[in-house]
Amino acid sequence: MKILNDFSNIFKRYDLDLEKTGEAKTVSKDAVLQKIAKFVVEGDEEGIRPAVKAALKDKSPLDVINGALVAGMNEVSRLWDEGVYFLPQVILSSDAMNVGIAECEKKMGKAMDRKGKVVTHTAEGDIHDIGQVIVNALLNANGFEVINLGADVPTDKVVAACKEHRPVMVTGTALMTTTMTAFPKIAHQLRQTGLNIPFICGGGAVCEEYVTQYDLGIWGKEVSQAPGMAEDALAGESWESMRSKWNG
Repeated sequence: MKILNDFSNIFKRYDLDLEKTGEAKTVSKDAVLQKIAKFVVEGDEEGIRPAVKAALKDKSPLDVINGALVAGMNEVSRLWDEGVYFLPQVILSSDAMNVGIAECEKKMGKAMDRKGKVVTHTAEGDIHDIGQVIVNALLNANGFEVINLGADVPTDKVVAACKEHRPVMVTGTALMTTTMTAFPKIAHQLRQTGLNIPFICGGGAVCEEYVTQYDLGIWGKEVSQAPGMAEDALAGESWESMRSKWNG
């Protein structure tokens, strides 16, 4: 009988054992901006701070933000889509990007101008917020102000946040079928209050057939779609138009 005594694979980081290295593609011909983008992709908080400070001596904060920080996070999004990066890498990269943005904001003397607000949450009774965490990072990287309500959020709290912040879009994630039932309730309450904003619903338990049964609902198949959907909402597209475009 063969004895299995090789436990080396138990704690193996398969995400680091891929042919793709996860290095940033060239996002800028400027070596300084490319270096900062690479720090974002690598999730290097310590390295990115001095690099951004040095860059700001000769470059404008907006050039650094758009040409390096956001561009680097877009690379992270690509690596996520290709299955090279996983949640830990996305979070580290998001943190590194935020460090860089904070340095740029210091230089500007004000907070970075945001395109618009997006309210995000994980459904009531559901603590599985991995999808929401990634959505938040991608929206933030693409210039949107994220109103993060967190996980296990009551329906009334979501509606109240939308009333207060008047976002261009609201998102909800759910891993369990028992918790996604909160989504049509939220959509109904939003309609009753006259907030006809696109409501992007996604997560492991959620499917297109379910979400498109109620007004405002748009199925978010992939987290990487969030920035594009937010851009559509910001441009004034109706939820009907967005549903037709994204859910076809």
